[in-house]
Amino acid sequence: MSDKATEIANLLAPTVEALGLDLLGAEYLPAPGGATLRLYIDVPLAEQPERVVNIDDCERVSREVSAQLDVEDPISGNYTLEVSSPGVDRPLFTLAQFARHLDESAKVGLKLPQNGRRRLQGRIARVDEAAGQVVFEVDGAELEVAFDNIDKARILPDWAALGLAPQKPNKPGPKKPGQGKNKPSNESAAGKPRAE
Repeated sequence: MSDKATEIANLLAPTVEALGLDLLGAEYLPAPGGATLRLYIDVPLAEQPERVVNIDDCERVSREVSAQLDVEDPISGNYTLEVSSPGVDRPLFTLAQFARHLDESAKVGLKLPQNGRRRLQGRIARVDEAAGQVVFEVDGAELEVAFDNIDKARILPDWAALGLAPQKPNKPGPKKPGQGKNKPSNESAAGKPRAE
C-alpha cells in the first residue's frame, strides 16, 4: 500500500469496525481529473464462512466512510470512492494477511526490482513478522522479500479446487449426416407459430 493509502486505511478502520466489518486495506489511485479510493472490506474471521460481505455491507460502509471523508478531508481534489469485497483473488495488505494465506499462490508487484524482477508469482512459504519479510517459493527456489518492498499482492485462486476451472473440450466425434447444418427458413417471422 502507498503511504497515502495506509494513512486513509488507518483513519477509516475504526468506522468500518464499528459497522461489524474489517477493513482489509485501501488502494489510492491518483489520476488526472480525479483519483480513485478503493476500500476492501470483509466480515470478521470468527464469522467466516457462514457470513460473507454483501451489497448492503458495501453500501453501509460507503455511506459512513463518505461522511467521515467529507469531515476529515484527507484527499484534496475530486475522487471516486469504491467499496468492495476482497473476492477470490483477494488483495493482501499486511504481514498478518500473508501469514493467513500460507501455502497459497500469490501474484506480487515490487516497488524496487529484486533479482532482476519487479513482478513475481509463487507460493507463500513463510512470513517472518519480526524481520518484516515474506518468503515466496518461486520456480522451485525460495525468495525473501522485504514487506516494505511489496507494492501490490493478490492471491491467485486455485480455480480447480473452487470447481471453476475451465473444462477440456470434448473431442469431436464423427458427424452424423445433416448435423451442424442450419437450414435457412424462408418463412417470415410473422408466419412462424408462437406461444400465446
